[in-house]
Amino acid sequence: MRHRRSLTAVVAAVALAVPVIVATSASATTVRTTRAAGPAAPAAGLAAPEITVTDVKAHLSQFQSIAAGNGGNRYAGSSGYTASVSYVEQKLRAAGYAVTRQPCTSCTAQSANLIAEWPGGDAQQVLMLGAHLDSVRAGPGSNDNGSGSAGVLQVALALAQHNPTMTRRVRFAWWADEEQGLRGSNYYISRLSTAERTSIKGYLNFDMIASRNAGYFINNISTPLAASLKSYYDRIGVATEENVEGVNRSDDASFRNAGIASSGVAAGASARKTAAQAQKWGGSANAAYDPCYHSACDTTANIADVPLGRAVNAMATAVWSHAVGDSTPPPTEDSFSLSVSPFSAVVAPGGSATVAVSTVTTSGTAQPVRLAVSGAPAGVSAAVSPSSVTSGGSATLSVSVSASVAAGTYPLTVTGTGASATRTARVTLTVSTGPPAGCGGVSAWTASQAYAPGDKVSHLGRLWNSTWYSTGAEPGVPGSWAVWSDAAGPTVTVTTGAALAQYAGTNSPYTILVSGR
Repeated sequence: MRHRRSLTAVVAAVALAVPVIVATSASATTVRTTRAAGPAAPAAGLAAPEITVTDVKAHLSQFQSIAAGNGGNRYAGSSGYTASVSYVEQKLRAAGYAVTRQPCTSCTAQSANLIAEWPGGDAQQVLMLGAHLDSVRAGPGSNDNGSGSAGVLQVALALAQHNPTMTRRVRFAWWADEEQGLRGSNYYISRLSTAERTSIKGYLNFDMIASRNAGYFINNISTPLAASLKSYYDRIGVATEENVEGVNRSDDASFRNAGIASSGVAAGASARKTAAQAQKWGGSANAAYDPCYHSACDTTANIADVPLGRAVNAMATAVWSHAVGDSTPPPTEDSFSLSVSPFSAVVAPGGSATVAVSTVTTSGTAQPVRLAVSGAPAGVSAAVSPSSVTSGGSATLSVSVSASVAAGTYPLTVTGTGASATRTARVTLTVSTGPPAGCGGVSAWTASQAYAPGDKVSHLGRLWNSTWYSTGAEPGVPGSWAVWSDAAGPTVTVTTGAALAQYAGTNSPYTILVSGR
């Protein structure tokens, strides 16, 4: 994918004004703007405006009021969700946006995505920003994901207010039904033509950006698309990390799996902050980033102003860096990414498995990539076919385990060597002692059945516990973590030779047990 602004231009574009959060508590809202040291400021219009926490929290208060008046939540398909869509749409139309409600026929109650596009800029060079607008049923979802939705809305309003010269088209999205399996964003992607999909040069996702025990995470942090987000945090002296917890758990996965470069910002969900992170960022070690994750207490009182302010200003920095200013920015260097799906497989002796190997052109033009695999122990054959692809293409890693291989875990490394770089991805091969146990007399999952917390079902050869209310949310597929947990751990079973495409994702949370029968 072609990114027309180089990293040098990105840095120049944000050097004029850098919003710096000076508050130290979760309730403080003070923000000031400082001038960065260095050469003369770029031409007017290239610097991102300051986005204030007060403005963002005004939208959050509206989302809270909407939930309070509609059963306490903004669940997809509910009156609270529909009212949230109406609120955002009214703000955007008043600001001059072209706004479309896209009914999602595969979403809960056919809830709608909301898409808004700002006129100007190259329509074949689209930068998208998005956040899911739905909450779980347990509460109003102020952090998950009122924070991301409000932040994206305020940046969209700031773009309209300043009305700068655009080099790219900017499109904003508020997704339906993320909590039931990324349904809104998947539906949007599935309805794009090849030309429409190709025109989207990058997607930035913002999900849970105001966690009280915040971490500072960037999706795909080493990619060119993430550079402007990271440059903002670097400039204010805040260290960032790769968003490992959020992989495949939010709407950026829909775009990445479609071959579209993606990044974004998150402050953390239910995972626990490490001691090293607490020393680096403050907060409490061995405590969840968001103590009210998927709970009734996820109200506006659960919002931390400091990470919220930083995230929305990083968001604005990215928009102005990639889409505002000089109409003839230089191209970025050619680059590509490499991923595997699934990233682990359990095979009984005498069995076999296949793993999908995918490449994506992340910037510049496509390039030839040579593929190879290493690390296979004696008795295990592993090969990638085809052995060479053009970035954007896919291959298959085939693994066969002889009957004599001892049980154990063996790391395999897939290497892609291109003209500009070398990328690697790891597949963890576990040779088991035999196929897993069955699920006894537990009833099989059905798409039409309504499930409540505590219900148990069998599916894909596993026993699953319901952790939330759902209908049609299939256990064991990406996104099902929100409502199902595997009673025996994050593992699913497929038969040798079965399609593994439904478990797509570089870091799928599921171990794939491949039966040798």
